Amino acid sequence: MQQKLWDIIVDVKWASISTKYFGKSRSWLSQKMNGKDGNGSDVEFSEIEKETLRNGLYDLADRIRKCADTI
Repeated sequence: MQQKLWDIIVDVKWASISTKYFGKSRSWLSQKMNGKDGNGSDVEFSEIEKETLRNGLYDLADRIRKCADTI
């Protein structure tokens, strides 16, 4: 997942994404993005979590576009 999001990874406040869209901590999202949990076990996004992330990024993109349109 991290490779897929590399282009925006430093520009997005992932802690906000994690809490706003998932109700989880930043470390939870970081572990999912890196594919490893705190114990070093492999973890992946479920299909529902992928959809939640996708929709969150779409929402953020729409909000950025709306702000840009007001300039």
